[in-house]
Amino acid sequence: MDPKSPARLDDPLAPARETTVEMLVNRQRNVSLPQPFYNNARLFALDMQEIFEKEWLFAGMTCEIPAKGNYMTLDVGDNPVIIVRGDNGRIHAFHNVCRHRGSRLCVSDKGKVAKLVCPYHQWTYELDGRLLFAGSDMGENFDLTAYGLKPVQVKTGGGFIFISLSEEPPAVDDFLATLNHYLEPYDMENTKVAVESTIVEQANWKLVIENNRECYHCNGAHPELLNSLQEFDDTDDPRATPAYKALVAKKQADWDEQQVPWQLKRFGRRNRLTRTPLLDGTVSMTLDGKPACQKLMGRIESPDLGSLRILHLPNSWNHFLGDHAIVFRVLPLGPQQTLVTTKWLVHKDAVEGIDYQTETMRRVWDATNDQDRRLAEENQRGINSKAYEPGPYSETYEFGVIDFIDWYGERLLENLGHTAPHLNVVQG
Repeated sequence: MDPKSPARLDDPLAPARETTVEMLVNRQRNVSLPQPFYNNARLFALDMQEIFEKEWLFAGMTCEIPAKGNYMTLDVGDNPVIIVRGDNGRIHAFHNVCRHRGSRLCVSDKGKVAKLVCPYHQWTYELDGRLLFAGSDMGENFDLTAYGLKPVQVKTGGGFIFISLSEEPPAVDDFLATLNHYLEPYDMENTKVAVESTIVEQANWKLVIENNRECYHCNGAHPELLNSLQEFDDTDDPRATPAYKALVAKKQADWDEQQVPWQLKRFGRRNRLTRTPLLDGTVSMTLDGKPACQKLMGRIESPDLGSLRILHLPNSWNHFLGDHAIVFRVLPLGPQQTLVTTKWLVHKDAVEGIDYQTETMRRVWDATNDQDRRLAEENQRGINSKAYEPGPYSETYEFGVIDFIDWYGERLLENLGHTAPHLNVVQG
């Protein structure tokens, strides 16, 4: 057990920790996880404590809080968090919990404030978390400096905001620097959210991620998406055809000429970036393959940039096109319930109804999200059966799922204080 966070004798999760370690150490690689990982309440609580409270999580985009006082909120399990922009453009994150009696400070998803004021008893905090006012009833000797908001670790890169509830989260700066480089053409500070959606999937969060990490199911499930999306991530994909490889070479030469980064980058199993062409003749993830927004992002001059795919485990995948971007955030709500938020980004000066139509922009991913929801929910229902047992993944079609499950097992073991077996990173 990690000496920095030892399990107490009265820890209700202590038996679950021991059982989970045993299952992970003895699990057969390249097969799905044992049933409790997908539906057991105690194991879900471990996921929240050891993954979602210790890893870096994608929270939102910097363009969502463009000015001083703009804030957004989210819940990481039972932990409400507020992210706010303060003086000099600095972004802060705090536990959204008043230091008086624990009420939530901000109850809206987003907004703008001059100060952070608790609605319960009006304790007032500066945007950097300092307590400014607690009323005269606290007494003359009350020390305001002892009751500032509790901070949450926050970092940004390429317009993304990441938070960690851990005091010692894993290293992430190299990935953030790469995000800055790859998203420089998009000028992310000058983008906006054109529209967003939220859906609740009645499935474990890992099933949501597993479904995203393979396109084995795409032919049978996603007709709208396959109007533009290539099934292959890159030329290392074992299924990649000669025609696809030739298209990749042609497009990479075009992207080099435009000084648009495209090289495949990996940061262990947690993060991955790669730019891949869309179907030849299409430039955007729309039903007709044409741009969804006429005003391109940043310094981009051609909409034909394929898709820059960005993976961040445990809770995000993203597509950056020439005309718009789609970012996805996954937050677990329960052992068999997951919140999926999708946001479509455009140039901040793009005008709805003139430069873009939100219906046109979101149609493909609205359909795809709903199709994926049904797939994950049916997967969950089957896994709940007493007939379920771990089944084999295809190393050709489901290498991304294998990689995710390996990452999850490694991180859970290490965060539980055990050394994970060394595994090579799967190609693709």
